[in-house]
Amino acid sequence: MQSSDANKFPSRVDAALSKLRRRISPDSVPAYAFALFCVGAATLLRLGLDWLGGEISALGTYYPAILFAALIGGIGPGVLAAIAGSVIAWWAFMPPAFAFLPLQYGDLIDLLTYALASALIIWAANYFRRLAERLEDEESFRRLAVEELAHRLKNKIATIQAIISMQLRENPQIRDDILGRLHALSATDGLIEEAQGQGAYMRDIAVAELGPYVASRAAIAGADILLPPKMAVTMALLVHELATNSAKYGALSAPEGRVSMHWSLSGAVLDVEWRESSGPAVKAPTHRGFGLRLLTGALDRFGGSVEMNFEPTGLVCKMRLELRENGRIAPDGSGADDGPSA
Repeated sequence: MQSSDANKFPSRVDAALSKLRRRISPDSVPAYAFALFCVGAATLLRLGLDWLGGEISALGTYYPAILFAALIGGIGPGVLAAIAGSVIAWWAFMPPAFAFLPLQYGDLIDLLTYALASALIIWAANYFRRLAERLEDEESFRRLAVEELAHRLKNKIATIQAIISMQLRENPQIRDDILGRLHALSATDGLIEEAQGQGAYMRDIAVAELGPYVASRAAIAGADILLPPKMAVTMALLVHELATNSAKYGALSAPEGRVSMHWSLSGAVLDVEWRESSGPAVKAPTHRGFGLRLLTGALDRFGGSVEMNFEPTGLVCKMRLELRENGRIAPDGSGADDGPSA
């Protein structure tokens, strides 16, 4: 838990700085006010260290103030923080205190070093601030482009579905099979879009296909693993084929039939098991249709495999694949069941 909190701390600081950058315009009155606030906080910290008896340079606490002032407000506020910090340090913390007397040689060297270091800090902070702003603008543009492309894709899929429905109205089984696969792809695209293009979560894929059955006839269990986009689309098609075949010929076609789907991650290897029970007797098909070919060969490009066993109690399908595209367990992945055991 402590390690997790430590990993989250830098991201929280970055998020806070991003909010401040958005709220405070560079070289604005609030930016200069923020610089003076940073100098004031640094002065209070310096006084506190004196009270605690700590030994620190008269100028030491002002470096962070300059950094934050330049990060948020730009060059002007950073220079203001540097000048204000040096004046206060000279007056309050360089002997004799509370007087602007000529500086001793050591104090003069400290001020010159401070000036040089402050210039470097301000330049680096301003460069980083401009870079961060450019990256944020590019990220906003990318999100807008992705949303527009996703909208157009949804419209294209809707058009394709309408064409298929019209052209194959005399072949309802083929029509429904094609439309079902298109719907699975569209649903997965929606999940990937919600995850900002990073992929889709394994649990969401399973729920999208088994949602109508989860409350009473299907159980899903496993950590909330984020699959990369290509792998997520392939897994969605596989789960769709298993669910469709089960509804037509397997456990979900019988009132008492049950389905369980669970997965586990060991290193970079993901194991998924689909198990049917209490349904009609099944046997290996003699004809390899599209669905069966998909099930047996879809994971080859991910270094994976599919093992299908047509047992008397129902189909058992075991899938294994390598997460070679940064698939990971979500921080809140608990692996708890979403439904009763089959």
